[in-house]
Amino acid sequence: MKPIPVLTNADYNVLRELTKNAKDSTNIREIALLTQELNRAIINKDGTVDQSIIRMNSKVTIEDVNSKQQMKVQIVMPSQANLKEGKVSILAPVCVAIIGFTENDEVEWQLPSGIKNLKIISVDNETNH
Repeated sequence: MKPIPVLTNADYNVLRELTKNAKDSTNIREIALLTQELNRAIINKDGTVDQSIIRMNSKVTIEDVNSKQQMKVQIVMPSQANLKEGKVSILAPVCVAIIGFTENDEVEWQLPSGIKNLKIISVDNETNH
């Protein structure tokens, strides 16, 4: 059973807007999957969110459970994506997979390289103010 994503009201609104405006997008599959995640997410309306929850601008270390390979990413809007800086678009499959989850959660997700089990190792939200 997949964990339920928890999102701030602000992130939810930004992401919902992104999915609505990306109808002719090249990443239509990710838009559909992100929409599914938004539909089942718990929205935290009072603004207090656990610091270990992945949200927009979070810096996250994730591990492929099978290969033990770790990857660090910062989740950003598509316009801010910059792989050299580790900034990955929210529309990238890996970001859709982990948004709204927390440290130690494991998610199974279909990535371009196949189905992966991803474990969230750490979440840094100090850039979120």
